Amino acid sequence: MASIRDVARKANVGPATVSRVLNNSGYVSEETRRKIEDAMRELNYTPNELARNLFHKKSGIIAILVPSVSHPFFAELVKCVETELYARGYKTMLCDTFREENSEQEYLDMLNRNIVDGIITGVHSLKIEEYTKIDKPIVAFDRCLGENIPLVRVDHALGGRMAAKLLLASGCKDVIQFQGAKSVRSPSDIRHIEFERVMKENNAKVTSVELMWNRFDSEYFSEVTEQTMREHPDIDGVFGADLLAVYCMKAAIAQGRQIPGDLKLVAYDGTYVTDAVTPGITSIVQPIPLIARELAGLLHDMIEQRPIPQREKLMNVSIRYGNTTIGKN
Repeated sequence: MASIRDVARKANVGPATVSRVLNNSGYVSEETRRKIEDAMRELNYTPNELARNLFHKKSGIIAILVPSVSHPFFAELVKCVETELYARGYKTMLCDTFREENSEQEYLDMLNRNIVDGIITGVHSLKIEEYTKIDKPIVAFDRCLGENIPLVRVDHALGGRMAAKLLLASGCKDVIQFQGAKSVRSPSDIRHIEFERVMKENNAKVTSVELMWNRFDSEYFSEVTEQTMREHPDIDGVFGADLLAVYCMKAAIAQGRQIPGDLKLVAYDGTYVTDAVTPGITSIVQPIPLIARELAGLLHDMIEQRPIPQREKLMNVSIRYGNTTIGKN
């Protein structure tokens, strides 16, 4: 394999001149540049990308931290973010923190060592102070990490109200909602608060089922929904994230209940799984492609040291009607 010194000898220049061409640093005449480029082609020379990145103190790599890529929402988000980052010239390092106690801290340490140029994080295991003491590009999704770290999130309060109104319009009076562990604070918590408020204002009963922290696997979702449906045979409505709604519907059908006659369901996130089942589930949809674009764009601006005029980007949710509620479809 040809080296930088081989290229220099072929072009009859010094290695430092070849380095300036590779790193686009310092003056090199057009004639000399052409000679060096011709020599690289003739020798089939491939630059050492790692060395070049170290020279510029950039790796061209962005770390994406998510709780679990097995979760449909995070799977779609990662796919869309990776596409957006690639269009901006970055490669992606996927960091799944599921059940790894120290992984989030280890990834932040990598950022400090210039192994990655920036981080997009959607996890909640570390204290905010661990992020705020890092003077590097970080963008957060669905978690406030301090004044200096931009945040992208959807209007979860609106989503909670939408879900409640869909179930109320379908005649629901006794509903279950599944919510994340209360020990972990997140902007998404407000959707459950708003959902419960609107339901109770309309004289409907709401039972909240708190999920275990950092459990996103299908086995757990199947177990908790089957148990919930057994313990609450008289409920007429369900509100929860996509997979939870799917497994509740599966458990209800196994009990001989009719959908939507006996039980109405509204899912939250609106990923592919809500369309992959029959009947299709009415969903509150997070605009994942737009979220990904905002996350990638904000981080790219930070890396390029462009001003960030708006610290928080709030995005709207929408309704996709399926056949698990009564009314518009």
